[in-house]
Amino acid sequence: MAKNLQMIMLLDFYGDMLTEKQRDFIDFYYNDDLSLAEIAENVGITRQGVRDAIKRAESQLTEMEERLGFVKRFEKVNAGLEKISKKASVINEENLKCGLSREINDLTVEIQSICAELSDPEAV
Repeated sequence: MAKNLQMIMLLDFYGDMLTEKQRDFIDFYYNDDLSLAEIAENVGITRQGVRDAIKRAESQLTEMEERLGFVKRFEKVNAGLEKISKKASVINEENLKCGLSREINDLTVEIQSICAELSDPEAV
């Protein structure tokens, strides 16, 4: 996973555990793609001060993930749901070739629907 995407995921999972200033700086830097100088100018501190705050926040986010592992678990669950959904599609295709059981069709559609619902972060 790209470092920026990894840090954004960490911020989504653990951002509330940072100070408001750290969270804002990380958000400006990674989500809004502002430079250190732009952030410093906007908040009225030095570029070095922004850099230090971001580095501290990155370190804290990384440490939280090492201890708790929520992002790793989330990615693993999503990968598993994707595999389950694909296997349900294969079962459904075989069902179509081999005599079309309405019950098998309905169950595979339901499995795929459940996987899609669980994979949607907005649904949780």
